[in-house]
Amino acid sequence: MSKQPKPKVFHKMHVKTGDTVQVIAGKDKGKVGEIVKALPQVSQVVVKGVNIKTKHVKPQGEGESGRIVTQEFPIHSSNVMLYSTKQNVASRICYTTTQEGKKVRMLKKTGEILDK
Repeated sequence: MSKQPKPKVFHKMHVKTGDTVQVIAGKDKGKVGEIVKALPQVSQVVVKGVNIKTKHVKPQGEGESGRIVTQEFPIHSSNVMLYSTKQNVASRICYTTTQEGKKVRMLKKTGEILDK
């Protein structure tokens, strides 16, 4: 019996690349940042300035010295909440339609529409 590869599963997330979010759980709770990268296969996001880890990199070439690199690592999408920069408040989202019939995301607390 041959092992079959797992099919790629993409999870539906409430956030997208470019959204401003606030971290609601974990060591960086309360921090606000922009989503740099979304990873729907594992339902995780990389947020600018959040979950920063230091990585020690060995020298690759001859004469090159090793270095320490700080890098943002992914956190689970359930640990972030969309953030309104206009009213400085985190909110859940709901989906609504515009006059043109386009489905858009809207912040529940402020009524602010996220998708243009």
